[in-house]
Amino acid sequence: MYTDSSDSSLMMLDTLNDIGIALSAERDMESLLETILVSAKDLTEADGGTLYLYNEKQQSLEFTIVRTLSLGISLGGKTGHPISSNFKPLPLFLEDGNPNQQMIAAYAALSGQTINIQDAYEVTEFDFSGTRKFDESTGYRSKSFLTVPMTNHENDIIAVLQLLNKIDTETGEVISFSQQDQKLAESLASQAAVALTNKRLIDELENLFSAFIKMIATAIDEKSPHTANHCRRVPEATMMIAEAAHHSDMDYFRNFFMEDADRYELKVASWLHDCGKISTPVHVVEKATKLETIHDRIELVAARFEILRRDLEINMLKQRIAALENGETNHASIIENYEQLVKSLSEDLAYVRRCNQGGEFMPDEQIARVEALSKLTWTDLENNTQNLLSDDEVKNLSIRRGTITAEERDIINNHMTLTIRMLEQLPFPKHLRKVPEYAGGHHERMDGRGYPRGLTRNQMSIPARIMAVADVFEALTSSDRPYKKPMPLSQTLTIMGRMVEDDHLDPDIYRLFVHSEVYKEYAEKFLRPEQIDEVNHESLPGLDKEYAEPTEEG
Repeated sequence: MYTDSSDSSLMMLDTLNDIGIALSAERDMESLLETILVSAKDLTEADGGTLYLYNEKQQSLEFTIVRTLSLGISLGGKTGHPISSNFKPLPLFLEDGNPNQQMIAAYAALSGQTINIQDAYEVTEFDFSGTRKFDESTGYRSKSFLTVPMTNHENDIIAVLQLLNKIDTETGEVISFSQQDQKLAESLASQAAVALTNKRLIDELENLFSAFIKMIATAIDEKSPHTANHCRRVPEATMMIAEAAHHSDMDYFRNFFMEDADRYELKVASWLHDCGKISTPVHVVEKATKLETIHDRIELVAARFEILRRDLEINMLKQRIAALENGETNHASIIENYEQLVKSLSEDLAYVRRCNQGGEFMPDEQIARVEALSKLTWTDLENNTQNLLSDDEVKNLSIRRGTITAEERDIINNHMTLTIRMLEQLPFPKHLRKVPEYAGGHHERMDGRGYPRGLTRNQMSIPARIMAVADVFEALTSSDRPYKKPMPLSQTLTIMGRMVEDDHLDPDIYRLFVHSEVYKEYAEKFLRPEQIDEVNHESLPGLDKEYAEPTEEG
């Protein structure tokens, strides 16, 4: 049969266990800190308390949570008011470098010892002048103090828990903290230190991981100044659309919602969505003109044109010499013919330079002119006759859209296969297991004609389809692509609407993107002022598109 004392001890132990479980389960730092102090106050029946966090850089203790029940003081944490600048950090060392042993919290942190004071007004070894001033201004009487240092697994100080004025529950009088109170507070502080250390380690690992994935994205962007902000801006657009879907009242998104873990998972995926490009050859990623490889071969072509011009000049001079030998002094026709040929040659070179820049579309007649020019010949140093343009140069100059050949496009597209393969090899924790699926789907199409897996809309998650819309929008509005001008919003949304009609982009996400005006939010943050024009929603294609799963025949 248990005595009242043993029953009370068991209740205290159960309470302490419950607090430990609650501390272990808490993931929010502010809530965790508040739970630590409030639980300590309740466990020891203290009227007030302060939780100081150790600032390693400043070598000080910072006021983090302050509570005094009788005065109605509630500062810091999830439920308290912000801590004012009047609460200055407590330095652990004085200006002369000596340890600050006058302040009780600083002494506890430096010594690692718990300090239990019955009456602060009767103590001489610690400086309580600030406490006395506070009491004078509020009418309060600070008496009993229990100050407990909190250390991590390496015995480094991480915080100090200070409890104030234990209240006798029967008389309401302020009494001293007992040895049992001290043991309970020390036990709680030990559990709290473990929980706080774990939370910090988790946060530090997440910060390290986030910095690492951003470093990868930056490295990819730095490979090409022509896509320099793509990996940084796609996450912004993705999260804007995802938040709009989370808050949307559209029927399609009624079951879509995100918690903080879901947001973090999608953000990680969007930062890593092009990680496979890290292996794409620079001369392909950086191909700003059609003839560019390691360098732009247009200058080699221009050199051949110069050889032809000089050959014409030599031929013209030879003709004039022959005419002089025959007694002819009027060479006007010879010179005129030479000048016409040189002019034509110069125009041909200018045309080739224009073709080299790429564009939206190159018609058949322009390709035919390139092929005709390739048949012009020149003679090299070994007296070999060479075509003006090689077969590979003709092939590149005849690219109808942009600057990339079909083979180079395959190399670029392969980055998605590599992205998925790289991400699927990583041992993602449970809350990040969908990262490969989200990151690997932004080049798929709703009709299954995308790459790399040929997925249809119903085989893809909403976040993966959101990222596809964000990826296209960023690419169309980007101002750093050399082969196109940055598009205004109206043109961008029109093109995206046509992509919806062509079963490329998701119609419901496109409707959300337009009607929620996420594009405006993004534009105000990232686009040039001249790109932000008026958008007439009624004139946009794709808004009435209803999705139908493609049939086997389709």
